This record gives sequence, structure tokens and C-alpha cells, in this order.
Amino acid sequence: MTLDAVVAAGAAHQSALLTAGELSSRELTEATLAAIDRENPRINAVAEVLRDEALDAADAADRSRAAGEAGPLTGVPIALKNDLDVAGHVTTLGSRAVTRAAAADGELVTVLRRLGAVPVATTTLPELMIVGFTQPEITGVTRNPIDPGRTSGGSSGGSAALVAAGAVGIATASDGAGSIRIPAAACGLVGFKPTNGTVPGSGGWCGLSTQGCVTPTVADTALYLDQVGTFSGSLVEAAATAAPGFLRIGLTRSAAAATRAEKLDPEVDAALERAAGVLRAAGHTVVEVDVPYGLRAKSATLRYLGGIAQSVDRLDDPSLLEPRTRGIVRLGAPVGPRAIAWARRAGERFASEVHRDLGVDVILSPVMSSTALPVGRWDELGALRLILAMNAFYPYTVQWNHAGVPAVSVPAGLASDGLPLAVQLVGQRDDDVRLMGLTSQLEGLIRGGLA
Repeated sequence: MTLDAVVAAGAAHQSALLTAGELSSRELTEATLAAIDRENPRINAVAEVLRDEALDAADAADRSRAAGEAGPLTGVPIALKNDLDVAGHVTTLGSRAVTRAAAADGELVTVLRRLGAVPVATTTLPELMIVGFTQPEITGVTRNPIDPGRTSGGSSGGSAALVAAGAVGIATASDGAGSIRIPAAACGLVGFKPTNGTVPGSGGWCGLSTQGCVTPTVADTALYLDQVGTFSGSLVEAAATAAPGFLRIGLTRSAAAATRAEKLDPEVDAALERAAGVLRAAGHTVVEVDVPYGLRAKSATLRYLGGIAQSVDRLDDPSLLEPRTRGIVRLGAPVGPRAIAWARRAGERFASEVHRDLGVDVILSPVMSSTALPVGRWDELGALRLILAMNAFYPYTVQWNHAGVPAVSVPAGLASDGLPLAVQLVGQRDDDVRLMGLTSQLEGLIRGGLA
């Protein structure tokens, strides 16, 4: 396998090669930086390359490994979404309104450095992470490497584009309304949103947002989350075993849209049916269900808008926000602490009841209404119309942030135009280990051609 292929192969394969002594972190990091230099002009996914720091960290990782002090992430290159503080660098949040460099590493970056991971770059994101596509004024359009005329999604659009381009094996991502799962679906990656509160650096947007990653395979995701998070068991073991037991799975097309959800694309619907079919063939019981979202689920909007309004407190000069962002911030300004507290309680009730009331262990649904959107699809929309348009196209994700439960976007083949298809699995709160096992099982069935 060439070094370029190793860079694209993912963190699990890289970790195994480093552990076996078949390459050094210095060699892997230099190859990753070269891949970023090669691929980024085409996709525009990088906010800043951390070249000198990355090489220093790689050398330190090699010394740690030589001293017998290495862990699974020691020496593994990783790209960081630009919502994480890196000491001495500006955490832009995709905005010109942040100008000061971070005084210290954030909580998650501190953990990653302690584990010996090698940050190689920061990745692009929409301003304040508030939309499902990545084209902020500060960096411009981030493009989908499968089709540069399409978006890579958002808000972790830069992370997903860079991994899908094969320029890095893993990138951090965060998810407040679908921002891990939507870019993963758009770019053909695994995007696992863990139970809220299990990964350091989570909790933004009034508790909606959770840190995670985007990766080529389930094994990569399990390796990363096992190292940085706190779970009831081993995610790596669950992914490797891929034997979650025989589950009752609820297949749904129910959408939590404020108005009317966009019609589900026939090819997305067919991928959903194929996934249901292979899960049945694997011994699971799959039944069609109608998720009764109602007000308890749709109250997520209060936390979304209130969280956006609160995020202005992190800015150095709010007057530099893009006009449309200012409009969305204004929509959230009237959402006060009492409304947010009520919405959080509603989300907790939804989480405690939804799987039980449906009589299922896991929910199977779409991630978004179609494949990746064309770049510029919503350029002419103002704040309110944009929110409604996104809610209609992406009506399958934010309710699970609101519930705080784990949810994952799983690659499900390709559409007739070559764009990735995906399905979503949603587990119960703190059931990440079993969900990881089911995800690994489904990945294997799909990649084995049974779908």
C-alpha cells in the first residue's frame, strides 16, 4: 500500500501500521501534509495548515513510541474543525468576527495532545456553525470532493471534505443539529453522534451540540471515540465483533419539519429499504413506525435559536458578522432562559419515551431528503426562509440532538449520478456500544454487496 493510500485509509489502519513499526509518525504526517497540499485547492476545506506544529508533534509521538509509551492515537494525524481552541491560533467559528488567538488549547485538543494525536490542520465551517452547507465569506465555498459542484454539507463540511478527499484519515466534527451526520452523508463517510455529554468539549447550543468525528470506516470512529470519550463498554470491541444481538428496529420516514418536509428522493428511499432488507436478513425484526414528534421534539428550535444568540458572546466584533447570520441571531434573541429550560426538559421527556413508545431498540431513517445539494442552492434566501428551507431538507437529525441520544450516518451505496447515499441509525441514550455494533454490522453487509 502506498503512503497516499495509507493517508486515505483511516485512523485504525494507520494506528496498526504505527504500532507494528511499519512506518513512523513523521513519515505519515509528511504524507498527510502533502495530501492536504494536493487536494485542498480543489475542495477548499482547510482554514489553516499547522505544518510546523504537526511535524514537531509527530517527532514527539515517535519518541513516545520508542520509549514504549504509545497509545492507539499516538502519532495519528488528525484535522481539527475550527470550533476547537488551539493555543496561538484563531478559532474563527467560520467568521471574521473572531480575531484574537486562543490563549490555550480547548478541552478536547488538550485530550488529543495527551493521547499523542498529531493535529495537522483546522477545517472550514459555516459562520457560527448555523447552516447545513459550508461557504462562509471568510474562506469561501468548501466543495464536495465527489462532485465539486455539490456541497460537502455543514457545519462540519471542511472536516468531511478533507477526509472524503483522502487527505487525512480522521477529522473532528461537532453536531448541534446534524452537523456530523449531514456532511458524512453528503461525502460518503461514517458520522457517529454519540450520546450528549460523553465526549470532552460538548455541550454548546444549550446542550444540543456534541463532539465527534468523521471517518472512512466504523472502525476508525470506534477507535477515536473510545480514546476520547466515556462509554459503558468498548466501542472498538463492538465494532470488531459487529454482533449487537437480534434487535427490533423501527423503519421510519417521519420528519420533524416546521412546515412540510421535502419529498424523499426515490434513490434515498430505495437505500433505506435496502438497509432494512439486509438487517432483516441478518435476523433483526424491522417494523415500519411513525415517530410522533409533536411539540416535545420540535421545541428543539428554541435551543437552536437560543444557542445561536448566545454564541455571539464568543465574538470579538459582532458587527463583522455576515448579514444573514445577523438575521438568524436576531431570530434567537427573544429566546430566554425559561424557554430554553422548558425545551431541555421536553427533549429529555422525548428521549425517555420515544423508543419505548414505539417498541423498538433502534430507529432507522433517512439522514437528509436527497443526496448532497448543489452549491449555492439557498444563496438568495434571507434568515427565516433559509431556516425553513434547511428544516424541510434536513428534517431527520436535530430531534436526536434534542433527545441527546446517539445517532449515526452510515454510507449506503451510490446514487445513479455517483453521489453517496446514506441511512441513519438512532439508538437509545447511553446505548452507544450496541449502536456501534449494529453500525459495524450494517457497514459490513452493505460493503459485502448484500444491499
